[in-house]
Amino acid sequence: MTESPFLLACRRRPVPHTPVWFMRQAGRSLPEYLRVREGVPMLESCARPDLIVEITMQPVRRYAVDAAVFYSDIMVPLRAIGVDLDIKPGVGPVIADPIRDAAGLSTLRPLEPGDVPYVTEAVGALVGELGSTPLIGFAGGPFTLASYLIEGGPSKNHERTKAMMYGEPELWSALMERLADLTIAFLKVQVAAGASAVQVFDSWVGAVAAQDYRASVLPHTRRVFAEIESLGVPRIHFGVGTGELLGLMGEAGADVVGVDWRVPLDDAVRRVDPGKALQGNLDPAILFAPWEVVERRARDVLARGRTAEGHIFNLGHGVLPSTDPDVLARLVDLVHEASAEGTA
Repeated sequence: MTESPFLLACRRRPVPHTPVWFMRQAGRSLPEYLRVREGVPMLESCARPDLIVEITMQPVRRYAVDAAVFYSDIMVPLRAIGVDLDIKPGVGPVIADPIRDAAGLSTLRPLEPGDVPYVTEAVGALVGELGSTPLIGFAGGPFTLASYLIEGGPSKNHERTKAMMYGEPELWSALMERLADLTIAFLKVQVAAGASAVQVFDSWVGAVAAQDYRASVLPHTRRVFAEIESLGVPRIHFGVGTGELLGLMGEAGADVVGVDWRVPLDDAVRRVDPGKALQGNLDPAILFAPWEVVERRARDVLARGRTAEGHIFNLGHGVLPSTDPDVLARLVDLVHEASAEGTA
């Protein structure tokens, strides 16, 4: 496992080829996933060890990816501590009672390992089945979890979230502290069970200006990465639309900074302080173009990625639902072959 190209790249060590995995590789783009999920609600599937293992393994069987990513959802720990929520098809997470005051905040209790026994069981089973392939655990970042809890569901403008952050800083800080605790606890459960790396998805933090990120988000994200540093596994930090925040995200303490498709990797290298690997960043929509376009753009990502101290090839966000799995398989092979030969 220590010689895994993925783990070597996370630690900025030499690799035989550029490692590759895909955010949302486990799930909606695979016909075998749709078959096993038929009639099973999303959150139920995330609480059944048999389904977690099967869905996590599906892309590993199909593609020669260098890492598996645990099948779950960032809402799972919130549901586990009693938050009344559901993930509605075509909508996303919906919170029955949004948290907008101190009374709502009091309903958030700490997460204990016993709240998520299915996670421990599934990770243990996966580690045995994956062998030398690393398993990436993950959790939602505090800002993104706060956004869902405050807005009551997905939001384009995050107006209620920002109103609390700007207008009620003490309440905001208290909420972020509890959510950071939740993220830390959920990551620790996965690593204790055998996950080899973790990724924090702060998907919507790109909605925040740099000065507000530094004042109102960074302290809490920094604590997440500091608390899990002693676990000894690589830590990845990713958000969408975070080009202007990449330097600050690097300051948060992760070993790897994920870059979405909007910023070329060689530009990202200049924005992130030395001592970090980068992950990314092919536009997921490019996979719908003719293969010659996909190949040209993938080679460009590889070439730019060589300017980083370590590079993990990924998409700039998750695999889109109607992506052709055969294109992803072909892309994995291209990344491995081109990077091994130095022909990118």
